[in-house]
Amino acid sequence: MFGLFTKSFGLFSNRASPAIRPLSAGHSQACAAIHAACFAFPWTANDIEALLAAPSTFGDGAFGAKANDLQGFILSRRAADEAEVLTIAVSPRKRGQGIASRLLEANLSLLATKGVKSLFLEVEAENQAALALYAHFGFETVGERKSYYRKAGGETALAYIMRRPIG
Repeated sequence: MFGLFTKSFGLFSNRASPAIRPLSAGHSQACAAIHAACFAFPWTANDIEALLAAPSTFGDGAFGAKANDLQGFILSRRAADEAEVLTIAVSPRKRGQGIASRLLEANLSLLATKGVKSLFLEVEAENQAALALYAHFGFETVGERKSYYRKAGGETALAYIMRRPIG
């Protein structure tokens, strides 16, 4: 009984669920550090800062208990009634805790309030964790981009183009 109580209500848990909050340009360095830990060819802090400054870009971060403990982030960009997930990245030390799901869920809700009807993204065809996440959220493959991603060793990888209706 006590085990059920602690599981259900998270009592005595060492893992507090991160808070999802909007990103600002001041978070660009922390975002770039996470992006560098996740991708072979990461975006710079300047790239991320420029995206966050654009009125068509929406960014949310997952923050731990400490004010600047950024654990993951998502960036999307709207054009008319469509949007695209530009990137979603979670610190390797925080993976497997549902952070990407929470970020994507928050982004979908925000985009719905902005009148977005469809959300697109590209994902590396071999990224099984990302594919599972997107399938869980109802994304479907609508196309492919051959040699879209560059890998660290110089080879390239296929990307799937995925789409999900919103609303």
